[in-house]
Formats: sequence, structure tokens, C-alpha cells
Amino acid sequence: MIYAPTARHLLRAKDLADARYFEPLGVTDMARAAGLSRAHFSREFRRAFGDSPHAYLLTRRLERAAALLRNTDRSVTDICLSVGLLSLASFTTSFTRAYGEPPTEYRASFPPASYQARIPWCVQRAYGRPRYSTFRKTDPAERG
Repeated sequence: MIYAPTARHLLRAKDLADARYFEPLGVTDMARAAGLSRAHFSREFRRAFGDSPHAYLLTRRLERAAALLRNTDRSVTDICLSVGLLSLASFTTSFTRAYGEPPTEYRASFPPASYQARIPWCVQRAYGRPRYSTFRKTDPAERG
């Protein structure tokens, strides 16, 4: 079976969802970016990518939320709002459906974000030096 290349206008809408998932973006905005009516866009998007535009956008948001849960200590509510979702309850439900566990349990299965902090070697060297010298410094008057 030979697949036709995905039309550029659909890729523009998909790129919009990938780049601006955190904004209050909807199917209407994606359809406008593709230059199609909402209904026609939804049909074509599903045919090209296998998901509805809304499902695709929700998946991007949940993927980003999962990364933030793994790599930061931000609150679940803050993460929910920062990925463009407005309801903590629907975020928890969608996240549980997608990942098999609620956001708080998902986060608990990863080490705290503070364990993953990377410290540049120059900072390590600066703060790793002894505070006081181990060599005895002599006063020039004592040298005699």
C-alpha cells in the first residue's frame, strides 16, 4: 500500500499544536491554521494522523505534564495549568487513563527532581575547595 504524503496544511496545524500546546488552543484554531473548516479539518486530520485534533493536542499536553512530573518539584495543579489544561479533575482523569496511575502516584515512582540537578564542574570546584589552607602561613616578622 502506498501512502500519500501528508498535506502541508495539516502539518502546519500539527506543528501549531506541538509548539503552542500550553496556550488555550482549540480545534478551531488548528483548523484556521490549516485553512480548512472545522469539520473538514477534523476528518482530514484523523485520516492523516490517526487521532482527532483534540486527542492529539491532549496527548501533547499529557506528555509534557508527565515530563514535568518526572523532572520538577512543581505542584500537580501548577503543572496542570502550565500545560494548558484548566481543570485539575479532568487532568487527573485524563492522565490516569493515559498513564495508568494518577499524577501523584506517577511522580512518586521517580526519584525527586533535586536528585537530578546537574551542577557545573566549575561550581563544584569552587565550592569543593577547602575553606582554610592546611599549610601554616607564617608572618613575615616571624621569619626573622
